[in-house]
Parts: sequence; structure tokens; C-alpha cells
Amino acid sequence: MPTAARSDLRTLVESSLTLIEAHQHPSGAYPASPDYPVYRYSWLRDGAFIADAMSRAGRVASADRFLRWCATVIDSRADRIADLVARADRGEEIGADEMLPTRYTLDGGDGDEPWWNFQLDGYGTWLWVLVTHTARHGRPIDAYRPAIKSTVDYLVAFGDRPCYDWWEEHAEHRHVATLGAALAGLRAVVHARDAHGEPLLDPARAAAAAATVDKLGALVATDGIADGHLTKWLGGTAVDGSLLACLTPFEVVDPRGPVAERTYDQVRDKLLRGGVYRYLGDTFYGGGEWLILTAWLGWHEARTGRTEAALGRLDWIAGQATPEGHLPEQVSGNTQHPGHITEWTERWGPVATPLLWSHAMFVTLALEVGL
Repeated sequence: MPTAARSDLRTLVESSLTLIEAHQHPSGAYPASPDYPVYRYSWLRDGAFIADAMSRAGRVASADRFLRWCATVIDSRADRIADLVARADRGEEIGADEMLPTRYTLDGGDGDEPWWNFQLDGYGTWLWVLVTHTARHGRPIDAYRPAIKSTVDYLVAFGDRPCYDWWEEHAEHRHVATLGAALAGLRAVVHARDAHGEPLLDPARAAAAAATVDKLGALVATDGIADGHLTKWLGGTAVDGSLLACLTPFEVVDPRGPVAERTYDQVRDKLLRGGVYRYLGDTFYGGGEWLILTAWLGWHEARTGRTEAALGRLDWIAGQATPEGHLPEQVSGNTQHPGHITEWTERWGPVATPLLWSHAMFVTLALEVGL
């Protein structure tokens, strides 16, 4: 790659890190997008991957602040979690509207908008990022124990329950990317140790978490694979861009094994144009190409020795930046259903720009390829 091109990419990496830090709330929360009205919340999933990028880039304090915010959010709901788990143990019916939300206000409150809000993936993702970050930088983890225990109990009780997917759709299904996030978070914390080398979890909780990891893995292996590839949801046949997380970094399946290779091929063949679609048939802003998923494809390619392909993804993402250096959520160059763009623009305004998760995934990919 020419020196000038590398320099431009590094400039976008640095401006992305600066942008993320500038918009991090004093509480530690990362807003999904500071200028998009309905994204002025912090999602545990989006925020955790933003924190992971900041951690990888050496912005340790920023990642710490977000992870502490997550712990505070969960600690403040410890009694609610314990009640939900106890009700589940008694076999009571629990409505989706009673479960923990997927997004919170920046000061840690529940949002009051009537909006799809029951997702489980963020709770597994924050555990995975917490363990990864603290191990990477030798950060203390003891203070997180109460939040870890509450999250583990919640995922053990509800980790295989149907809920909305990453895209806040299809609440009737059990989504493979969601199961993968819960599996990865529980698996990480089962093996984690504190500063004294002691397990983070007590034996009974560790055993329950390990058993849930096995159960989720078995569900994916038996009902989450069709024609050799991972599927959007259990019992289905379609692929979804979110499945890339099950390859890299969660390693729900061997990232170099046959299921991962078949899934990678399916994503490229069916969802890749210049960038990656969420799924075929998507109509949100017409169903364009998503930057986070394009970065994810490159991340997996970099991890599996496809460096040139990964660099191509990085270049494509950089090419979508606005003159101010802002990266959007998606772009419309190869939109699946252009007739739906106006519908969403009239409802919520233009595509969210900047999207902090897009900037974070660009940083992650850039670091992975050695920039």
C-alpha cells in the first residue's frame, strides 16, 4: 500500500479515536450516534465493541469508563435480575417487556420510548469485552464481581430464550449471533481469574455457566447450521452479516474450520457488494451496505491470513467517510430496495452519521492489519 494511502488511513484511525472520546458521556456511556435522535442511547453490544476498539488502541481509560458504566447499570438492577431469575426457576411466564433492556439512557436509566428493547447479545458481549480488556492491560477486575455474577445468572436463566436480533427484528426466533455472544461471554468469565489467580465465579455459578456454554454450543451445532454454514436463526437456512461475530472474535466455531469457511463464503457470495448487507431483503433505509459488517468481514479475513482482502475492506470503509471524516451506519450505493429510503428518511432523518460503532470497527480492522 502506498505511503500516502497508509497515512490517510492512519489519520482516519486517529480522528475516529478522538471522535469516540469526544462523544463519550461523563457517565462512561458511548452514544450510538450523537446526531441521530433515536440513537442517543447506549447499547451494551455496540458500546462493548466500541470499548474493545478503544482498548486495542491503548485508550485504556475510555474502555475502563464504559465497562464501569455497564457494571453500574447492572448493579443497580441486581434485585430485578434476581427476581427474574427466581421467577424463571419457579417456571413462571415472563413477558419480554419485563426483561432487561438492550439500550439505556446515557446516565444509565431505562428509555421511555415505545421501541423494540429485549435483546440478550449485549450482556454476553460486555462480559467478553470485560474479560478481554482486563487481561490485555492487566486491569483489576474484582470490583466487577457483583455485576459479573448478576449477568451470569441472567444469561444462565435466559440465554437461550427467543429475543430480538442485532437489528431489533424477529423476536420470535433464537438467533445464532445472539447465542454466540452469550456463549462467548459466559465462556470467557468461566475461565477468568482475578489478580490473585482465583476464579471469578464460585463453583456452583461456574458450573451453571459452563453447562450453559455447552447447551448453547449444542443448539448452534444441531439447529444453527444448514448446508454446512451458520444460519440467521435456529432452524433457518438464511445467512446474516452478524454471523461473522461467531467466527471472529467469538470463535463459536473454529474460525479456520469448515463451518466458518462455508459461512464466510456465504456472506461474501450473498451479502457482499462493495460493502456487506445485513441480510437479503433488508428494507431499513433501503437495505444498504453496512460499515461495521464490512469491517467484520475484513477482521475475519485478517485473522485467517487474507490480508489483501482485509486491506480492501479497510479502503472501502475509508472511502465512505464524509468530508468531515465521519463514518455513517450504512451507505446506499448498492441499496437493495431504494424505494424504502424516503420512508425512513421522513421518519428519522438521514442515515445516522457519525455512527461510533462504525468508527470503532474501522479502528479494530486497521489495528488488525497492522496500521
